Amino acid sequence: MPIFRSQHQAALLAWLLLHPDDEYTLTDLAKRLGVPLTTLQREAQRLVEAGILQDRTLGRARLLRANLSNRAAAPLTELLQVTFGPQTVIGEEFDVAGAATVLIYGSWAERYHGTPGSPANDVDVLVVGTVDRADVYDAADRAQARLGMQVNPVVRTLQQWADDADSLVLQIKASPTVDVTPERKASP
Repeated sequence: MPIFRSQHQAALLAWLLLHPDDEYTLTDLAKRLGVPLTTLQREAQRLVEAGILQDRTLGRARLLRANLSNRAAAPLTELLQVTFGPQTVIGEEFDVAGAATVLIYGSWAERYHGTPGSPANDVDVLVVGTVDRADVYDAADRAQARLGMQVNPVVRTLQQWADDADSLVLQIKASPTVDVTPERKASP
């Protein structure tokens, strides 16, 4: 929805309002959201001045969090849940063993990339890897409950994803997607 000042601003708001109990450094948010640090700093400053976000300094780090006491926080969170929430929620819920890649495709991904049309009524998710299908369907159920919209998972192995004989794979590769593959922490 073209109602936010920028996609960077919406991504920042979505992340912080959908994780209201957490604080993040600007550097962490810039990396997590794929936004240049200077751009994120400007957007954060505007939102802090508007009272939608709170900040504090800890040493040399500037920490940000949602300001839930702002009257706009609850309705803004609802709006962001519908418009940008799938990116965050799908990435979190589909953090399943064996998932090498998790992509959102279909109408939600098209709207995210600016293709005009009606707001998406569902979220199509592709999970690539060697996964337990029950884990994927459980993830879809959890995501659906959080988002309040249908979540449709599809599973393909790495070999199926690499093989262009699958018509769905060809369709997904030719269409806009949003990569929400969870970051894997390196084991110590």
